[in-house]
Amino acid sequence: MIYTITLNPTIDYIVTVPHLNLGHSHHMEEELITPGGKGIMVSRVLKALGIPSIALGFRGGFTGDFVRDYLEEMQIINQFTVIKERTRINLVLKSDQDTEISDYGPAATDEEVAVFMKCFEDISTQDFVVLSGSKLPSMPKDFYERLIRSLHEEGVPFACDITKDELRNSLQYHPLVVKPNQKEVGELFGRTFATWQEVIPYGKQLVELGAQHAIVSLGGDGALLFTPQEVIYAPPLSGEVANPVGSGDSMVAGFVGTFIRTGDPLEAFRVAVACGTATAFSPDIATADEIEVQLARVVLEKIE
Repeated sequence: MIYTITLNPTIDYIVTVPHLNLGHSHHMEEELITPGGKGIMVSRVLKALGIPSIALGFRGGFTGDFVRDYLEEMQIINQFTVIKERTRINLVLKSDQDTEISDYGPAATDEEVAVFMKCFEDISTQDFVVLSGSKLPSMPKDFYERLIRSLHEEGVPFACDITKDELRNSLQYHPLVVKPNQKEVGELFGRTFATWQEVIPYGKQLVELGAQHAIVSLGGDGALLFTPQEVIYAPPLSGEVANPVGSGDSMVAGFVGTFIRTGDPLEAFRVAVACGTATAFSPDIATADEIEVQLARVVLEKIE
């Protein structure tokens, strides 16, 4: 079984207001209310691919109930730890320019965290864990590393989509795949990149430092896959970007779900690119049909 971890889930409230004029009243043209958080997004895409998962994390209040009910309606098993404080709400305002207002999230008590940690007692080496996104603001800086170290010591395979020091610290435990974007690679190594080609030496370092595979998303320039043997480039697919939120999470789901079934990193990368592209071209997480359309268009090029 694949377990997805969303420590700090959210309700994403996405509203469209044409020609926003600050200081005036407006009527929204469209709205979309969905559960968010990177691990939840991974579970939703795995569902579209026909792959079961169990979503773990924290939820609280009426917003946490919404997350639970939405996932149950999608027939995604979720075993979130209930906390006293309310699950956060993020506002995405789509207008002439997109604006996002994000909440930091609730706090969890030591007792609530202890209940969450009990979830891992039933996870075995036959399972797989995906760790994604931000921590609760009350958690210590090394919470992810402690969790990853515990998985590694128990022999549980995992993947992670986390950033900066958390990403760096995870590499020594040999995740199946990490998936930073170009900006996050630059932040990790203290670099800025004028072209996507400049990313290549640093993507290779992610593998040299311990990752089994690394995917670096390049926005409008496509994506790169790094393995111990080669570097593969997927050029961008043409189309209109409707909503980039969740595109990276979709790539993680596509890679992990396919690699577990096939053991083939190139096929897993191909599906990852299709999933990420399909979600970027969709107002919400991509459907199975949308993924299939993009899968037929994906081209992979060996760089090294």
